[in-house]
Amino acid sequence: MSRIDILVPDDNVCSVHMLVAKRLAEKGHDVALVGVAAPGVQWPLGYILRLERKAVQIRGHDLLEPVEGVELSRSRPDAELRIDLTGVMLPIASPGLRPGFAGSASIAEAARVLMAGGLPDIEIILDGERIARAAPMVDSRLSILRGLNDILARMCTLLVDTTDHFLKGHKARSEPTGGARQCPTNGQLIGTYLLSTIPRQTAGAARRLGFRLNRWRVSYRFHNGQTVAATGLLAGEPWIDLPDDGDRFYADPFPFEWQGRYFIFIEDFCHASTKAAISVTEVFRDGAPTVPRVVIEEPYHLSYPQVFSHGGQIWMLPEGGSGGDLVLYRAESFPDRWVRHSVLIPDRELFDATLLEHGGKLWLFATERDGYGSASDTLVVYYAQALEGPWFPHRSNPVRIDRAAARPGGCFVRMGDRIILPLQNGTDNYGGGLGLADLVELDETKVRLTLPVPILASAKRPYPMIHTLNSSDHLEVIDCRAPAPRSALRRVV
Repeated sequence: MSRIDILVPDDNVCSVHMLVAKRLAEKGHDVALVGVAAPGVQWPLGYILRLERKAVQIRGHDLLEPVEGVELSRSRPDAELRIDLTGVMLPIASPGLRPGFAGSASIAEAARVLMAGGLPDIEIILDGERIARAAPMVDSRLSILRGLNDILARMCTLLVDTTDHFLKGHKARSEPTGGARQCPTNGQLIGTYLLSTIPRQTAGAARRLGFRLNRWRVSYRFHNGQTVAATGLLAGEPWIDLPDDGDRFYADPFPFEWQGRYFIFIEDFCHASTKAAISVTEVFRDGAPTVPRVVIEEPYHLSYPQVFSHGGQIWMLPEGGSGGDLVLYRAESFPDRWVRHSVLIPDRELFDATLLEHGGKLWLFATERDGYGSASDTLVVYYAQALEGPWFPHRSNPVRIDRAAARPGGCFVRMGDRIILPLQNGTDNYGGGLGLADLVELDETKVRLTLPVPILASAKRPYPMIHTLNSSDHLEVIDCRAPAPRSALRRVV
């Protein structure tokens, strides 16, 4: 058991401090919160956060919310590690860890970057050397409170993982930090908020009034082998849009060919609902589709209906992260009747889990939301000898925290000796782009993927707003972000 002192402002203990301590204690460490004289959140930022707390709802806990009545300890001379969460770069005895936000020790710098419309990276500093780095996803680009919660959530994930590895003797590659950026002044925070954030929030509110922004369109085509995965381009045979009735949208398409027929399984989201179901449409050789019909519905949101054959059966592994379990379904009567077969991984918020058979094992690549933050930036891997499990977490989890290279966007593709995984790019926004990464190393000790290469549209835009890419022997499918005017949504299929 390693002794860890976590240094926090003695008059401003927040939920994020408690969360870091809790998670390190759960890993078996002896953790103490040590109060020190340090300033808390700067008053302009504190005022903005209080204002937004009255206006927005945070899913889960607000990590910057002050916690009252916390019993703080004195510094322990025999502590094996000290973690500085004060945000002011205190001089502490080695070894000492601290998080960094966009090159600064202060969360106020992350707030300033968010206010200006940017995306702050995070890092973990050990005695002045950077030993870990991450690019967290920010789901809301207009709320500073929500954005900071996403940043702090992944800071916690990265810090706890890095701390645990360090104390267990795992060597990390270090690099110079280049010096810490100064904390922004009160004037900089106020100016950035007034001149950048408020205009963007006003424009965003106007767009939401006139458009449904989180809307998707499924397209498909029959191919002759020249797929997007093979060429890296959307060019080729023309795409056919799957029509909807204006009261819903379709997303996350997965094709499946069965007895000479062609099916596409999709996320089916009705605007009047708060969750989606899984539907199926049949596509004929002339390109005409049937009206999609619901085949699986649960009390929680379902999407990403990955359908595959294995062991003489047809299976589906949809994403149901909000339900808390990764559930495997079996086709009792394909394509319309499915039954819950088993829970593969319980009590984990896994998103877009994508199956691969490799090296005599089965593997699942997914992103995980560990109770806080975005569901689109933390890549984890599980493996098993059989489909029903047991499934084991990879020792490298989390493999990476990267908004541009973590969340799967379709099935693995084999191209000769290459194994390719589509990965979502959330740099512009969720659903803002898709890239293709090569899996170059995978076993029980290592996972190595290349950085994804963006798929190019015919207009050569670097990040076409593609969200999912899949193909079967003859059919290829994609979905794209497709905002539409609210007044023009309703139409007849």
